[in-house]
Amino acid sequence: MPEPMQPKPKVLDAEAIRRTVVRIAHEILERNKGAEGLALIGIRTRGAVLAQRLVKEMETIGGRRVPVGVLDITLYRDDLSRIAPNPVVHATDIAFDVTDLCLVLVDDVLFTGRTIRAALNALSDLGRPQAIQLAVLVDRGHRELPIRADYVGKNIPTRQRERVEVRLEETDGEDEVRLEPAPEEEPADAPRRRNDPERER
Repeated sequence: MPEPMQPKPKVLDAEAIRRTVVRIAHEILERNKGAEGLALIGIRTRGAVLAQRLVKEMETIGGRRVPVGVLDITLYRDDLSRIAPNPVVHATDIAFDVTDLCLVLVDDVLFTGRTIRAALNALSDLGRPQAIQLAVLVDRGHRELPIRADYVGKNIPTRQRERVEVRLEETDGEDEVRLEPAPEEEPADAPRRRNDPERER
């Protein structure tokens, strides 16, 4: 009889995520000396949710709502041919000119850095921002590109083949971050598999 599956270790619960979003909102406003000239861009899907939450907190703190947009990076991925024969492309929704703004790019998990590189390429086609900063809920390490976040909710040391699972109320019905252990049945020297095609985890 198979053993029951062990629950994945929970790294952040709903209250911890809420406090983290509030802290990052404060840090963004403090670093940029207010909301003047700021805009937030969330990477679809969960980065967009976090960007909306950050904008609400920043408005509560500073009394001013900053522009917020959603960026789809599917066509800018360097592994597009490996995802699927016909990858689903969603709309980018940025209803303002990014030129000369300080953009805060928002995502849920920072891993190899390739998702962020794709996002930077996508933004370069939309205009020339004054600066681009990066905010992430989780930084799990294992960078393959020289990319660093300016605002980090939590650093989570992980093994290469572990998976960070971010769940948010708006997309998944609950707020939590869990760490999924690497499959035990595969040897340590097995070839590394590509990550979730929608997101670095």
